[in-house]
Parts: sequence; structure tokens; C-alpha cells
Amino acid sequence: MRKKIAAGNWKMNTTFETGKKLVGEILDGLAANPPKQSPNEMLVVLGVPFITLKKAANILKNNPQVKIAAQNCYSEEKGAFTGEISVEMIKSTGAEFVIIGHSERREYFNESFEMLAKKVDLTLKHGLTPIFCCGEKLETREAGQHFDLVKNQIAGSLFHLNDDELSKVVIAYEPVWAIGTGVTASPAQAQEMHAFIRNTIAGKYGKALADEITILYGGSVGAKNAKELFSQSDVDGGLVGGASLKAEDFVTIINSFN
Repeated sequence: MRKKIAAGNWKMNTTFETGKKLVGEILDGLAANPPKQSPNEMLVVLGVPFITLKKAANILKNNPQVKIAAQNCYSEEKGAFTGEISVEMIKSTGAEFVIIGHSERREYFNESFEMLAKKVDLTLKHGLTPIFCCGEKLETREAGQHFDLVKNQIAGSLFHLNDDELSKVVIAYEPVWAIGTGVTASPAQAQEMHAFIRNTIAGKYGKALADEITILYGGSVGAKNAKELFSQSDVDGGLVGGASLKAEDFVTIINSFN
């Protein structure tokens, strides 16, 4: 049975002190409203800024249900790449997940399929879990090319993996037109794309492996719509942006699984 995940992506928000405070508020909220699912069934992942990784991981080291993610990594192991952060550095903080290929990284930093494939490889090599993002802009959807684009994103960065490697990847579908806009894909639209992604994987690796892959929805997930989105058969949780910066809302989202 594939695992449910409620993941928060804080993006370039919070300082060290406010980030530490937010982790504590989320933990307090979960203590007051514990998830119905066990850690074997559902995980919470906090995608915090790099400056907060070590502190957050220390705070959560004895909590089996809440894990820490880096929001990005570099595509090389080490070397003269001033300012970049390697997967090995991330692992040394205690983080266990890495968000890879977010639409903002693709658009603002021109990250290619090949670069993202290298990031996935390095993340897996060091025993961390990639949360691999894919998704389309509004003009692509309006042109009816959204399925082709998402298939190409997945094939271009993941289909070099073997079965065992792919089974360790989490996929996040993020319709770019719904990120931070307040516009959300309808539950039916989310389910349609998630089913397509699962079928795309099945076409390459077989249905049994495809059914094991956790696929998250990431596009203006909030406390009011999470339950309906998460009730879709191929939606295994969310990659949450702005709402993950509000402890009360994020705890509500965490508790939106059936």
C-alpha cells in the first residue's frame, strides 16, 4: 500500500527563528489533533529553507511521522560551485527528502530534464527520497498539450531509473496555473492527471510498481479543499505552499486524509 504524504514547501519564507517557531507550532497542533494514520501509513514532510534544516531535523529526530526536506540540491557531488548545496551536505543535516524540479526552479533557473535526472540520481545515491515535481502552465493546458508535457517531464528525468530506484521516488503534480493563484484544479482534474501519471509509469514499469508510487497534488492546496482532493483514488496527498506556513491550516490539511 502506497504511503500518504502531507508535504509543506515553505519556499523562501521564514528566518531561522520564525522557522523554528513554526516547526514547534505544527508539532503542538499535531499533539492536540493527532493524525488517524500511523507513520507507516502517512508522513508529514516539512520543506524548510536550508538555514533551518539542521535545527528542524534535531527538533523532530524522535518523531517518526514528521520528516524534513530540502527544497533543492545541486546536480554535482561536490566541487567549485560557490553557493550551491550538495546532497551530501543535505543528508548531514538529518533531512530525509529533497524537492526536485519544482516549477519555480524549472522556470527561473532553467533546470533541464538532464539536470533534474542527475539530481534524482544523487538524492537516491545518498539514501534520500526525491519529491519529483512535474506540471504544466495554463497555455499548455489550453492547447491540449498538458498530458504530453507531463509525460515528457517524467520520462526525461525518471525513466532511466531501474524498478527499485523508481519505487523510492515520490512524484508531485503541480499545475503551474494553480500555484499561489488561489485557483485550484478541480478534484476531477487532479484525479485525471494523477491517473495519467500512474498509467504512464505502468506503461514503462508495470502496474504493480505504478500502484506503489505516491503521487501528490501541488496547486493551492488549502484547509478548505484538501479533504476533497485527498479523497481522489490516485491523489496520495499534497505538496502545500502558502498554507503550510500557517500551523493551524497545515494541521487541518494533515488531518484531511480519510
